[in-house]
Amino acid sequence: RHRCYHEPTKIYYDGVQPCKKTEYLENYAGYGNICPPESFKPKPGIQDNRARMEGISTFKSDYLPHEVKTRSQPQVEYRPKSGQIDLGTIYQRDYSPHKIGPVTLVRPIQKLHTSGAKLDTIPTYRDDYRVLKGERTESFKVEHPYKPPSERFGNPSTFQDDYIPRQPNPPKSFKPCETKLPEGAFDSNTTQRTAYVVHDLGPLFVRPRAEYKPSDQPFQNLTTNRTDFKGTPGEQAKSCKPESRNLCTDPFKGTTEFQDRYQPWLVTPPEFCKPREYVPPTDKMDLNSSNRLDYISHKVPPVAPIRPPPGQRILGPFHGKTTTREDFQPWNVCRQGNLKKEEQIQKPSGKVSGLTTFRCHYIPHKINPPQSFKPLPAVPTAAPFKDETLYHTEYTPKKAEVCPGQQPDALGYVYVNTDPQGHKFYREATPGCCGSNCNPTPNEVAGVS
Repeated sequence: RHRCYHEPTKIYYDGVQPCKKTEYLENYAGYGNICPPESFKPKPGIQDNRARMEGISTFKSDYLPHEVKTRSQPQVEYRPKSGQIDLGTIYQRDYSPHKIGPVTLVRPIQKLHTSGAKLDTIPTYRDDYRVLKGERTESFKVEHPYKPPSERFGNPSTFQDDYIPRQPNPPKSFKPCETKLPEGAFDSNTTQRTAYVVHDLGPLFVRPRAEYKPSDQPFQNLTTNRTDFKGTPGEQAKSCKPESRNLCTDPFKGTTEFQDRYQPWLVTPPEFCKPREYVPPTDKMDLNSSNRLDYISHKVPPVAPIRPPPGQRILGPFHGKTTTREDFQPWNVCRQGNLKKEEQIQKPSGKVSGLTTFRCHYIPHKINPPQSFKPLPAVPTAAPFKDETLYHTEYTPKKAEVCPGQQPDALGYVYVNTDPQGHKFYREATPGCCGSNCNPTPNEVAGVS
């Protein structure tokens, strides 16, 4: 899309024409006709001959649908089991109830500091509030009282229908039988030791080394690449790099923003401080400190050990009674029996028929491999290689449109007027017409939209 330069719109027309030149353009003029580099991004083209893809696969073509039949089973009448259900739990048997007293409040009692004087003022809520008589709305909810069924539920479950009790068939044990070890010494003689005959080994046969004899035929150094490859002469590919433009070779005559703003400044070198020479002191160092001068040493006896002296033994009997031995009494604890009930339903025995509906109804088909779309290997020809593409042959360059409002004199336009909104209008300056069908008033063109 073509876009032109927009000026700020005005509500009232003051007759002053806008000026497009700035101080920056007047001070810093352009250097020659240098344009920005062109983009190497390819332009989007229209893709023709795009065939539609077939949505048929080998599975869709070879698959045959089969009818799925549901197995109907007769319903068996519900037969309740005899006996009563033991609803007792360990919690009911071992739980001992305790008396629970009221909970004491931790929160302190609230103390209200009020006076006995009477309040004569009326609050704003009581003065402004008017009591309205409100009527209670009736409920529109439809009551549906629950009525339990009178008949007994007699539908059996899928487990009762499909389950067939079977006798348990324990697996055969492969554990070897217990055998007694033989008595006496172990006989370590084997058939290899008794039947083996020792033979004398003769000297080893050493084959003499054959002498090298070079072949009389010449060496064939041709490879499959050298024999099969034939270099086809071809023209060198054209470069897509744009042609270099002749830049302006004249020296730049003018000033730049860098020359105007950034001027050289005088910098003074830093001062160098010469270090002073070290002079060792001549007097002796006084090593006496305030702790050494003011400290008074005291004669303090060593601390007596708290450990009792060895060698003192008590000859009386040892008193080995403790509170745990006197207060603790062993209780006869009986081992708790197994609470797990025996399984009433026996495990099934026998083999399971491993046939499924897929194995019964599946029909194997022969696999047809898909057709390969790989192109055949091309045979090299002696003709020259054509490196031209559709882009090189069919591409037509287009001229860039220039806005008439930027350079009206160079493009052949004459200024007409400016509307109150700030849009300039130009008229095409056409030469004089020779015939009778010429248009004396050319159309107006808006330079600023």
